Amino acid sequence: MTRERFIVGTSGTYHPGRRCDVEYGPLAAYAVELAGVEGRAPKIGYLATACGDQKARIAERMEAARLRGWQLNPLTCFMMPNVDDPREYLLDQDVIWVDGGSVVNLLAVWRAHGLDEVMREAWEKGIVLAGVSAGSMCWHIGGATDSFGPDLRPVTDGLGFLPYGNGVHYGVNPQRRELLQRMVAEGDFTDAYSSENGIGLVYRDTELVEVVSDRDEVYGWHTFKDGDEVVEEQLTPRRLAD
Repeated sequence: MTRERFIVGTSGTYHPGRRCDVEYGPLAAYAVELAGVEGRAPKIGYLATACGDQKARIAERMEAARLRGWQLNPLTCFMMPNVDDPREYLLDQDVIWVDGGSVVNLLAVWRAHGLDEVMREAWEKGIVLAGVSAGSMCWHIGGATDSFGPDLRPVTDGLGFLPYGNGVHYGVNPQRRELLQRMVAEGDFTDAYSSENGIGLVYRDTELVEVVSDRDEVYGWHTFKDGDEVVEEQLTPRRLAD
């Protein structure tokens, strides 16, 4: 039986921890729930490529996963892959979770190792693809990124599994909204979906089917062109339980 394909793109997923510095919040838990694992710990393929596979961050995320009852399986690329067969490793996971950082560097490293093709294979297999910030934008065509410096610039060579632009940390910096609107106006993509911190965008196949949140008074956004005008539509989320 073919499994449904889900992608979950989020902003602001991590919460201050009670037993460790950070914990996985409800948005990440919902992505894991979509995998439908029963009777064992969910297997989470974790990639911190966008932050250069920082050992401290990986250790921190592994402890946060332990508290959730998940088996976190990091795949690192620096200085070399930490497993003999990254493809086999990733295709054995229930969820692939991609952490934040530089989406430009992430895409370059993944392509150098052929992980872009492996990610598509994982998605086609029904493994849930998910992540935060760069780990959200990477599944889309692109968006506004600070990968090059404080002044945001466009990126349009994302994996493109989702045929939209993606805005992350929407509302934190007005430049994100302004640049994304300009990219829609100039035809970099026909429309874009964006997440404020605390928002998760849930796609089944390539259709946005749900917007969820882990806090109150935050929203998703749909930016699209209507004739010559760029329109921004506010998307009210479903509040997840803590």
